[in-house]
Amino acid sequence: MITDINQLDFNKRYTYADYLTWQFDEMVELLRGKIFRMSPAPNRLHQRISSNLHLEIGAFLRKKPCNLYHAPFDVRLPLPTDKVDTVVQPDLCVICDRSKLDDQGCNGAPDWIIEILSPSTSQKDVTEKFDIYQNAGVQEYWIVHPHEATVLVYHLDENNTYQIARQRPYVRGEFIPVGVFDGFSIEADQIFED
Repeated sequence: MITDINQLDFNKRYTYADYLTWQFDEMVELLRGKIFRMSPAPNRLHQRISSNLHLEIGAFLRKKPCNLYHAPFDVRLPLPTDKVDTVVQPDLCVICDRSKLDDQGCNGAPDWIIEILSPSTSQKDVTEKFDIYQNAGVQEYWIVHPHEATVLVYHLDENNTYQIARQRPYVRGEFIPVGVFDGFSIEADQIFED
């Protein structure tokens, strides 16, 4: 039994079955079998942005057949391997297909994922997770830059490739349309309100 993260070999590849046996407190993600430590507790700004988004999205989804979850929440993503070796904990995710939900979290691609960048995770969020979310079929991916107060929005096209919603990020004073829900947009000022 693994009770301390230091018992793990960070050069080895692991599966979701391995992940379920770990008995330590530190939060980790598995990206294509590789272990990634989660950043320490998010700072106040990160938490504020997450709360603001959660309130806006939650209000919209009330009485709709979709579910909103926030980290820590395990999302097991389908990638072309025999074993589940990718488990992520997005800052926020929306799942409309309830058959993907089980007691462990989500088994399959959420419809919408939002990652709020932290200094220790930003590289992973804009490269590795971007590729993983695209390959898994996440329809919409938002990358929120807290210190720049910007949001980049990507939509999956008919070729299962992310296309940026527009060539520049959304900023304060603008409304950000949500592609997976017709008629729903979020005011950037509401996201970054302190």
